[in-house]
Amino acid sequence: MIDLYYWPTPNGWKVSAFLEEAGLEYRVIAVNIGRGEQFAPEFLKISPNNRMPAIVDHAPADGGAPISVFESGAILVYLAEKTGRFMPRDLRGRNEVMQWVMWQMGGLGPMMGQANHFQHYAPEKIEYGVTRYTNEVARLLGVIERRLDDRDYLAGEYSIADMMSWPWAILYKRLGLSLEALPKTAAWIDRLSARPALQRGKAVGSDWQTASPVTDAEARKILFGIK
Repeated sequence: MIDLYYWPTPNGWKVSAFLEEAGLEYRVIAVNIGRGEQFAPEFLKISPNNRMPAIVDHAPADGGAPISVFESGAILVYLAEKTGRFMPRDLRGRNEVMQWVMWQMGGLGPMMGQANHFQHYAPEKIEYGVTRYTNEVARLLGVIERRLDDRDYLAGEYSIADMMSWPWAILYKRLGLSLEALPKTAAWIDRLSARPALQRGKAVGSDWQTASPVTDAEARKILFGIK
């Protein structure tokens, strides 16, 4: 059994999607980030960076005590190695996937998060921030387009690299971007969005957001340090 500490966000969807793809038994434990539950002492023991998602694997491969893992990229690498799925075992294939894992963690996710913040949540409109991060997201989507020139998935075969990038890439419309000039990226998003496991993973907790809308004053203060 795997405990999934979760809230329905792109980073949360990565892990629920993998668990659904792999058919692993898991239990969802809500961490309401708009109400500060990520700062609870018991959660900080699992995720010292006070961010979700995090997992606790009660049946690790070594047969020992439960293992906790925080950071979505580390979680997917851990689960891929645990199950032997969605990560090549050969040196070159694994290297290929890991590069795109790092690309998503260091680029696509953070840049889309910043663009979304400056467009929708910043207390005042800062055009430099909006332009800077939205342009960077557009550049990164172009990286996907070039990568898919001779393949259907980021690392050749469907892998955790795709699982991790898809939850962020699907938000392009929210940033006012178009994929008209990026047909391969659009087809990749459609291809992944049609996978039943990804649909199920994204649906986990889909009705929770109304419990603490990011637009309310308390959630904005907790999440962004702004009133």
